[in-house]
Amino acid sequence: MTDTAIEAVALGKSYGRRGQALRACSFRLPAGRVCAVVGPNGAGKSTLLALAAGLLRPTEGSLTVLGTDPASARDRIAHVAQDKPLYPQLTVGDTLRLGAELNPGRWDARTADRVVQEGGLDLGARVRTLSGGQRTRVALALALGKRPELMLLDEPMADLDPLARHQLMGTLMATAVEHGTTVVMSSHIIGELADACDHLLLVSGGGIRLGGPIDDLVAAHTLVMGLGPASDLAPHTVVEARATGRGTTALIRREGPVGGDWDAEEPSLEELLLAHLRSPDAPPLLAPGTTARPERGVAA
Repeated sequence: MTDTAIEAVALGKSYGRRGQALRACSFRLPAGRVCAVVGPNGAGKSTLLALAAGLLRPTEGSLTVLGTDPASARDRIAHVAQDKPLYPQLTVGDTLRLGAELNPGRWDARTADRVVQEGGLDLGARVRTLSGGQRTRVALALALGKRPELMLLDEPMADLDPLARHQLMGTLMATAVEHGTTVVMSSHIIGELADACDHLLLVSGGGIRLGGPIDDLVAAHTLVMGLGPASDLAPHTVVEARATGRGTTALIRREGPVGGDWDAEEPSLEELLLAHLRSPDAPPLLAPGTTARPERGVAA
């Protein structure tokens, strides 16, 4: 077992005329974390997950997954893409049997069956007849049944109703804790991520803007409100400053005490993310222990 789930060094991916999805991405994700990948549409989140799954090859830089290149680690990875690709002509039961045959010796039939049964799915129903939420449930059953060391989930709960999301998120988190699985999950539902995840990667502009344990990243920032101008905050790193009423609200990284007549409080995860997304020129931040180690990079 390695202590690093994913490590990227100057990672980039270009799609030719379509442009560059990722550029100069460097970060380290320790094993055993439940990591939220957040960012605007088109930021490169899906590309990053596909690279980690070994479905794409980088055009620059290097990427290691579970201590090796992604292709070599594929048997230890489960990847659920946004479109939930499944064989449409197979039944639900056939799909689970295929998962068992493709993962001999490690298939967790109990968990896979439970995920399907909790959704009331007919094992004889063909995949092509299922709703989007039902296909999501089957795809997650396959991923969990594989009992992977690393689970890569791209907008996994988007097709599910709130009750099903809550139920499946509980199953996912319980399985991760039981087996020490590293989970990397992209989503636009910040509240869902705040409840489930302990690590964060904010992808924006093709790069990593924030990376590290969520508690550490939140604690590194302060939300201040006051009547003074933003120039009063000059000693600090100002991520974003906005006029609110007759005063100013700003997200900063403090360099010592905040002088003047400012009220200070810890930001919420949503406030932290939105401020960084609205301020693409703010300096990025990787928490200690999450910076890449170039000597360990392996070309993918």
